[in-house]
Amino acid sequence: MPDASSSIYPKNNTFLLGQEKAEKILLEAYRNNSMHNSWLFYGIEGIGKATLAYRFARFLLAADDHKKESYTSLEIAENNPVYKLVVNNAHPDLKIIERDYTDTDKRKILKAIKDGEALSDDELKGLKKSAVIKVDEVRTINEFLSKKSADNHWRVVIIDSIDDMNVASANAVLKILEEPPAKSILILISHNPGRLLPTIKSRCAKLQLAPLDDKIVASLLRRYRPELSEKEISGLTAISSGSIGKALVYADNKALQYYEDLCKIGCAKEKFKLSELLSFCDAAAKDESVYALVQELIFKFISDNIANSTHTEALADVWEKTLKIFDETERLNLDKKQVLVNIIYSIIKAV
Repeated sequence: MPDASSSIYPKNNTFLLGQEKAEKILLEAYRNNSMHNSWLFYGIEGIGKATLAYRFARFLLAADDHKKESYTSLEIAENNPVYKLVVNNAHPDLKIIERDYTDTDKRKILKAIKDGEALSDDELKGLKKSAVIKVDEVRTINEFLSKKSADNHWRVVIIDSIDDMNVASANAVLKILEEPPAKSILILISHNPGRLLPTIKSRCAKLQLAPLDDKIVASLLRRYRPELSEKEISGLTAISSGSIGKALVYADNKALQYYEDLCKIGCAKEKFKLSELLSFCDAAAKDESVYALVQELIFKFISDNIANSTHTEALADVWEKTLKIFDETERLNLDKKQVLVNIIYSIIKAV
């Protein structure tokens, strides 16, 4: 059984299930000399977009262009020098653009490196990243692409994710997409392509990754969280919407218990207990990560009930109001517990 803590990260994960169709498209483009300079990998979060991007990047950096017909997959062995360089963020022909850590947490990382003391898993999880990818980071792509590979090989840029850019960053990317250098590949990852600039989308070959089949999500949960029972795997799969990334986050944050509690309250109709509602909302409002998790689960609950209810209109109305209320709560710093109470009570009435 693989060590989930080390193998689940996209840059060192060689195990990808459920996206064989997308992989075949990329391999055929390479074999047929029909490679685009810019690709947009899009789909819901947690289905393997970043894993596929790294997989494709490793392949391009390791492949022999004189033997294109011999390749049948994008797989690169872990003992391949390219794999090792990518895992260690040391490959000269690969550049990763993502949100950087905040200045405070960057100082923590630098101090740990200086002191020769690696940060623990808990400390790493607690590190915060900036809200957006800054334009200065995007501009470093120009310098990277201006230099040719030592052996005139491919140079690859992965932007994870393009959704995290502000207007200035997005415009800087657009300029790069307009005149990409030869033998360069830009892979843009997006969870919400509808929000991207139309001009960015029009300059990319689009590759949609589908949500994973429930059997695949369950299989991956067994692989990465072997301690879970079959009942837990079944429940997590049911609420994860085809996303193994989401399923793993849910497994690690007791989401199944929160969702079961929410269902119990939400489906009780006039028999619901106010004490249970208040207790649930109180627990959710005390911790920011739990509050964010419960927000997700509330929308999942509404969505499930829209699909299985005769009160579709009322629930759709609740969905719209809930979106607005959560947005106002963040902007106006409203009382989170009271907001949750009001939202869940409105769901109870609609259901």
